[in-house]
Amino acid sequence: MDTNIATNIAWAGDLPNAQQLVRVSIRLLIAMAAGATIGAQREATGKSAGFRTHVLVALGSAIFVLAGFEYGFGNDPMSRIIQGLITGMGFIGGGAILKLAQDRQIKGLTTAGSIWATAAVGVAAGLGQLAVVLVATVLTWVVLAVFAKWEKKLKPAKAVREETE
Repeated sequence: MDTNIATNIAWAGDLPNAQQLVRVSIRLLIAMAAGATIGAQREATGKSAGFRTHVLVALGSAIFVLAGFEYGFGNDPMSRIIQGLITGMGFIGGGAILKLAQDRQIKGLTTAGSIWATAAVGVAAGLGQLAVVLVATVLTWVVLAVFAKWEKKLKPAKAVREETE
């Protein structure tokens, strides 16, 4: 009788070796950390898609990419996975956008953008592109936190300009 558990339980798939488990764990934890960084900024400003949403978007994106990578998909199938994620995040982001007819305003565009950027960071983490994850996370946070302050300073000038046009 064969005592190799992986042979006896064919439906279990490939059991990971230590190196694979560490690689996958690090990439998923990095995706979660990046999503948490972006999500914490959104949570602190009281946005509807906050901390947990952004962590899950980054984690989920990394899982899809890692699953294909670990299965051995080549460039063509991997590009389809990434294209599907980009499209799917567009739909999720679209759900975050609200048009307020009475105010003639559209709200949620930045939240939709942050969800989309977080998914991209998760894809980069899944692919093991850690420099991309780091730089993209920092730049996304800067856009959300620092540019928001600049935008508030620009709004009075924008309102005056619109009134005179």
